[in-house]
Amino acid sequence: MKLAEALQERADLNRKIDELRARLQNQALVQEGEKPAEDPDALLREMTESLDRLEYLMRQINKTNGVYTVEGETLTALIARKDMLRLKQSIYRDIVHAASQSTSRARNTEIRILPTVNVAQLQKEADALSKALRLVDNRIQQANWMAELIEE
Repeated sequence: MKLAEALQERADLNRKIDELRARLQNQALVQEGEKPAEDPDALLREMTESLDRLEYLMRQINKTNGVYTVEGETLTALIARKDMLRLKQSIYRDIVHAASQSTSRARNTEIRILPTVNVAQLQKEADALSKALRLVDNRIQQANWMAELIEE
């Protein structure tokens, strides 16, 4: 199985577990004399099987990410870089947005609000971070389809 397939299955399992949780909560109580629409025990068994499979996949994905390398870097290192690029890009975009807010004045005697940062320069840096993020993500996605999942 390719790493990308395991990642897709992990995402599917996360959605399934969320659905099972909601279904279980809906079946937790019924009016006296009524039967639940679904068998809670069967739902719990399905939940347990899904959680066991998810745990297995998570272990194997983490092992694979720690071993598989792209141009001398592990996937774990690339994922960490991607996460930091995304965070830094988000921070820069938030600063640009905050500094770009225009304030209107009714009269010239009112206080003027001015940006304290170079908005154009920060925007350029945010754009460069977006490009770097795309490139790192492309490398990760390519590796995900190349790497075989390490199986126990």
